Amino acid sequence: MNSITEQRIALISVHGDPAVEIGKEEAGGQNVYVRQVGEALAKLGWEVEMFTRKVSAEQQTIVQHSPNCRTIRLEAGAVEFVPRDNLFGYLPEFIDNFLQFQQENGFVYPLVHTNYWLSSWVGMQLKEIQGSKQVHTYHSLGAVKYNTIDTIPLIASTRLAIEKQVLETAERIVATSPQEKEHMRSLVSTKGNIDIIPCGTDITQFGCMDRQAARAQLGIDPEAKLVMYIGRFDPRKGIETLVRAVGESQFRESGKLQLMIGGGSRPGHSDGIERDRIENIVAELGMSDFTTFPGRISQEKLPYYYAAADVCVVPSHYEPFGLVAIEAMASKTPVIASDVGGLQFTVVPEETGLLAPPQDVGAFATAIDRILSSPQWRDELGQAARKRVETKFSWEGVASELAQLYTRLLQGKYEETQQQSSEDTQKKVLLVS
Repeated sequence: MNSITEQRIALISVHGDPAVEIGKEEAGGQNVYVRQVGEALAKLGWEVEMFTRKVSAEQQTIVQHSPNCRTIRLEAGAVEFVPRDNLFGYLPEFIDNFLQFQQENGFVYPLVHTNYWLSSWVGMQLKEIQGSKQVHTYHSLGAVKYNTIDTIPLIASTRLAIEKQVLETAERIVATSPQEKEHMRSLVSTKGNIDIIPCGTDITQFGCMDRQAARAQLGIDPEAKLVMYIGRFDPRKGIETLVRAVGESQFRESGKLQLMIGGGSRPGHSDGIERDRIENIVAELGMSDFTTFPGRISQEKLPYYYAAADVCVVPSHYEPFGLVAIEAMASKTPVIASDVGGLQFTVVPEETGLLAPPQDVGAFATAIDRILSSPQWRDELGQAARKRVETKFSWEGVASELAQLYTRLLQGKYEETQQQSSEDTQKKVLLVS
């Protein structure tokens, strides 16, 4: 068995390019997760290759992030952006090019860590073709998602079947919260091996400045009551709920209330359509004079925005984890989030922020006003939030747990443990009978 320093790992993220600028179309938490996990694993001595689909002729085929970590873009179908729900038919070509890359470089990945259901299918084929072990992170469960939307896409039945198959066949599934694990068990399958390893955040990038310094940098009124949203424009993100809640705030007539909705890509894309819809609601409610849309925020500027806010709101209809919540918490900014999924794990009500039922405008309005009304409590929540992130959600800690998981799988430790446990069970049965 090779030592860890000689180990290679392939992180596969077909539609979530780890090297793309965060905030662009379909670029969000998954891209951040894969990139940060890859870079943190590389620091631990792993040779990390992150595979994604090339969507533009201008994109570099290989992006080197650090000496042991790079993104490799493989062609699959036309070299153009394709929405994730339309990508499944291109996966066989993705696999062919992955196998060709291995052949040209003279090695086979003994283990692949796949991300999202599209990549899970790729991983299952690689298991069959070359015996690679598979670790999988869902990032989103079809069984949960389809309960929250009106129009079910044609690919839904394929996705649900593949999500069940990977849970039952992968060596290990990584759930990012206890809530996500419970959903897998209740909605997908009772079979399969699930470990809980949360997402992380860069605790050195966030939390390095105070609120007033951040506001001075961004030109925001020091006295403002600033409510922040950061993320993609997608109906499932619940931005409409936030806008309507802020519209009901008791601070609306104070002249100090500000709502900032950051994120999004360019007009005409699917998130541009949702941004237009949200801007229309803001105008209809007469909120345009205190609502700003700064657009896509660079990774360099992001810490300023989180730090500047009095409260960060994550009003998603569902989130398996919710990276924005821990980025805000790392910035000592309390979070008000929907009482769903992984947000129930990251946000501790009354301690690091507040939870509200999804799409409940009145509950979000009440929660926002509670925190805005008490600067002292806001600061206490923010300090507790930072401490929680430092303790539980650093990328170094996440990568360390994943590295241990990979090593046990590669060394056959899990199989031995499971076999031993099965033998122990049989002995107990014999003793009882």
